[in-house]
Amino acid sequence: MNRNNAQVYIVATPIGNKSDLSLRAIEILKSVDIVACEDSRTSVNLLEAYGITTKLVSYHKFNEKQRTEEFLNLLNEGKKIALISDAGTPCVSDPGRILVKELFEHDIKITSIPGASAITTFVSMIPRESEEFAFCGFLPRAASQQTKIFDKFVNTDLVFYESPLRLIETLKNILNVRGNTSRISIGRELTKMFEEVKTGMVEEIIDYYTNNTLKGEIVCMLYGQSSAQADDTEFIQKIQKLKNQNYSDKDISQILSTLYGLNKNKIYKLALSVK
Repeated sequence: MNRNNAQVYIVATPIGNKSDLSLRAIEILKSVDIVACEDSRTSVNLLEAYGITTKLVSYHKFNEKQRTEEFLNLLNEGKKIALISDAGTPCVSDPGRILVKELFEHDIKITSIPGASAITTFVSMIPRESEEFAFCGFLPRAASQQTKIFDKFVNTDLVFYESPLRLIETLKNILNVRGNTSRISIGRELTKMFEEVKTGMVEEIIDYYTNNTLKGEIVCMLYGQSSAQADDTEFIQKIQKLKNQNYSDKDISQILSTLYGLNKNKIYKLALSVK
């Protein structure tokens, strides 16, 4: 076959509800020579539901480099390959970036077949003041590394994925870093039977998920702070340090108002809110 016929399709698959697979995606998955997938045990169920019998080949973070070389050889023979992930759009917090980079460098045609994405599904159904947001994929596990991200995007809505096993710990870290005026939205099991979206102050969300089911795929948005809130966060941290040294709310308001020329009553009210 002629290499000019070679093509790779980046195909979005449902994030939960199988009915969300597009007609175009079905057509492409039936027509290609190979479907590269993260886990064939997951993908075979989806393909069988639509009568797709195309050969499945594993492609995940542990064999990306090896498989990329194999795919390049097949593409040189003029084969067509579709890349899918277990759910959603490949290359977005899922394997695929290495392959796409190599395809670009080898001048091989890439076509994206759009479809479900947890990010766009989530942000389209929660309250937002601005179109602007940042996405950072899965947060690092270390609290110190998370803090750097929260500080970097302090004035920008921040979207991220999190494991249900770590969500409470992450929310507590947000509370520690941003204070109790922080607002967050949590999307769980999107498009599935037990879909749930909760929006509120971080303390409220911690209380809710401490006493309710916390399972499934999770996407979050930590709302950016206004300049005034950011200033409050800075002083809440200072207040907390002074409280840890057993200073009274009255003493704290006197100390910080003297050092920074701030309104003593405002600092006192902030101090009262810090537990």
